[in-house]
Amino acid sequence: MGKKNFKRGKTFGARNDEDNGRGWSELVKENEKWEQYYKKLELISEEDWPIFKSTCQAALPLTFRITGSRAHAQEVLDLFQQRHLANLTGIEFEGEPVKPPVELPWYPNHLAWQIDVPKSVIRKNPQFAKMQRFLVVENAVGNISRQEAVSMIPPTLLDVQPHHTVLDMCAAPGSKTAQMIEYLHRDNDEPSGFVVANDADAKRSHMLVHQLKRLNSANLIVVNHDAQFFPRIKAHPSQTNKKDILRFDRVLCDVPCSGDGTMRKNVNVWRDWSTQNGLALHNVQMNILNRGLHLLKSGGRLVYSTCSMNPIENEAVIAEALRKWGGKVRLVDCSDKLPGLVRSQGVKQWPVLNRNMETKEKGEDGTVDSWFPPTEEEAARFHLDYCVRVYPHQQNTGGFFITVLEKIEEPELAPQPSTKSSEEPVSKKAKTDSIPPSTVASEKKERLPRDANEEPFAFVDPNHEALKTCWGFYGVDDKFDRNTCLVRNATGEPTRVVYTVCPTLRDLIQANDERLKIIYSGVRLFVAQKSDLECSWRIQSEALPIMKHHMTSNRIVKANEELLKLLLEESFPSFEIIGERIGDGFVQKTKNISNGCAFIEVERDSSDKESLFLPVWKGNRCINLMVCKEDTQELLYRLFGVENLPKLNSAKNKKVDSKEQPKDEKKELNAEQKENPTEEATA
Repeated sequence: MGKKNFKRGKTFGARNDEDNGRGWSELVKENEKWEQYYKKLELISEEDWPIFKSTCQAALPLTFRITGSRAHAQEVLDLFQQRHLANLTGIEFEGEPVKPPVELPWYPNHLAWQIDVPKSVIRKNPQFAKMQRFLVVENAVGNISRQEAVSMIPPTLLDVQPHHTVLDMCAAPGSKTAQMIEYLHRDNDEPSGFVVANDADAKRSHMLVHQLKRLNSANLIVVNHDAQFFPRIKAHPSQTNKKDILRFDRVLCDVPCSGDGTMRKNVNVWRDWSTQNGLALHNVQMNILNRGLHLLKSGGRLVYSTCSMNPIENEAVIAEALRKWGGKVRLVDCSDKLPGLVRSQGVKQWPVLNRNMETKEKGEDGTVDSWFPPTEEEAARFHLDYCVRVYPHQQNTGGFFITVLEKIEEPELAPQPSTKSSEEPVSKKAKTDSIPPSTVASEKKERLPRDANEEPFAFVDPNHEALKTCWGFYGVDDKFDRNTCLVRNATGEPTRVVYTVCPTLRDLIQANDERLKIIYSGVRLFVAQKSDLECSWRIQSEALPIMKHHMTSNRIVKANEELLKLLLEESFPSFEIIGERIGDGFVQKTKNISNGCAFIEVERDSSDKESLFLPVWKGNRCINLMVCKEDTQELLYRLFGVENLPKLNSAKNKKVDSKEQPKDEKKELNAEQKENPTEEATA
């Protein structure tokens, strides 16, 4: 979603000059030019204008969607409906009825919800407070994603399938990218497709990684390029034909825009809005769309979207693309898609007003021809009514514009655009009235996140001694592609962490190591334990969704839910305690395996619930479940109804003697926490 480069500071108010800066006052949500402009466009009827304006001035409701595979998402949905939704109907607060959460009727499989309740109610009402705590816990582990309702529309209409190659040209902050990755993995832990997430701003590219890492997808690569000049890339290292480049099945162009559809949450839009904003960004938007169409495969689908209601940034851009591409590109009629979504059709006529609100005519000095509406003949051919407009007052959302395009015929790819003086990076937070060189320079000087890794991607020989040890120790079968392992260091040697990517991304990375500025790719597979254990590498839990299908080792021990509850509530329980409470079957099987990383597979009592595959640390006399505190709390709540995380015992307070945790285990636990804080043990 396009954003303006607002000045740093508080976004909920503006300085009150009358009190000499001693306080803050709420920013007035009025803009005379904005009101004059949209009334002149007649996009909103005179009858609907009051409710349209008042909705734009009101705060946005909270919206979220439930994520994960079909079975997993259904379980979380059932949990929300049974434990919370049933108790949130018919509630009153201070004598007034409170709206219960409502389903977004157009989002597939009942997985998106809206909560339009004041924060005071959520804090003070016990039932809403419980629900909010549930949302916080599930969001922390990635089962729920907070996302604005209209932002969910473009990825849904893009119709991503597991085998698709997908390009998100302007990806930051990443909510739509995450949605597309989820669609990729919807029914398959190891899809053959992948998502290339690109952003022009280096710092925002690294921030994008934080949003997407929690998805643990080996089918994601994050790159840093100006979308207007996105490079031609090869799909395979062996390709020699320069014309044989990668084309994408799906492309999302969620371009930089003036953002007047976000004024319900970005209140500074009220102060800064100007007609010049849209006029200034029009050419950048056209360039990005045109580049996206060049990179789209024949028969592929592209979605162009903005969070602006301005036709100059929307229909005018689409019309110019249709002129340029002729019959090779067509708009897709989505009127039968997403039933339940209240929408308006695209428009084919609009006035062009300059910064002084003066109406301009085509051909006048200072104008650009593509700003202006199509001719009657063009309008009949273009079908701009297929464009989707969503206005805030129609269903209590933000404003959004979405168009789906399909490529019919594949022309010869245009030459790589020049990247010299014309290639000034334009990020999604770029200033909309101008992009001075000084601004770009200052952005380049911004410090990257502390954990940003700019080391090269080097693939490791699968017969490397370290990897050969891992294959045998964990019983990894031959179906796992062992050529997909890589490291991020200049030596190319596995020293601390080994990552894995899907095979198609391996080929892409190897073929384009000099073409692409790669920020991130791969999930952690093996982490060095630096010990004298039989295998000095531990499988990282983020790779388990992949590796659980490829391991036949005796290091996988069957467990039941009763044992899982014990391991969630107790850190390092002794085998003696486990035997007393659960029985000796699990203990005997576990004692037979060597110390170090192992796994439990928990079959659920209910046949329609997915089984759990979790890492444990096996010691001489005890065992410990290796999941982070957030996962611990979520599993206790979802599986056993425990609402508060129990205070986990420290080693000195445990019933087990401190000797039960050998020194090497303590050192390994500390090393793991330093290597990956999110993988900390429950101790």
